[in-house]
Amino acid sequence: MQFADRILVVCPRCGGRALVVPRPGLPERKYFSELLFQPRRLSCPECGATDGWEPGMQGAGLVGAVMGGTEDPFFRRPLWLQTRCGGKILWAYNEAHLAELTAYTGARLRERGLARPTMAMLARLPAWMKRAENRDKVLAGLERLRALAGRSAAADRSDAAHERDDRPRPHHSMYFRGGAY
Repeated sequence: MQFADRILVVCPRCGGRALVVPRPGLPERKYFSELLFQPRRLSCPECGATDGWEPGMQGAGLVGAVMGGTEDPFFRRPLWLQTRCGGKILWAYNEAHLAELTAYTGARLRERGLARPTMAMLARLPAWMKRAENRDKVLAGLERLRALAGRSAAADRSDAAHERDDRPRPHHSMYFRGGAY
């Protein structure tokens, strides 16, 4: 959830790198979880494409995005940062997410109990990413993603960055206004 503030995606118009961010001018958020309910803006610097996203409503509650998978949780666009790695797809939302994955994967000793906001995400990583025998493959894949993060043309897009419809579980994040549950 921490990495939902800036998501690199494939542009729906030109296939280049577009950016999904909270809509400008919103009030300062108090909690990371608010990122799942903030209106979003998709913009592409290559072709000028733009789009907007608003959370849905279900009764008195806002229905937010659900993180996970190779699509961004708001516009359902393929993530820009994807590559094939050991027969799987390795992906990241942005450079900060990539740095956290690299630090975790590269660590020879992975200690638990540290109070870090990303620990829950790291605990849920797929087993293939955590295995010591895959460390070099995963680190090489993360390096490919790091190089890809600096590119933006459609021709630079990874062959793994296409629509697969592998969305997370069909539940929604809910936020009830006024404390009514």
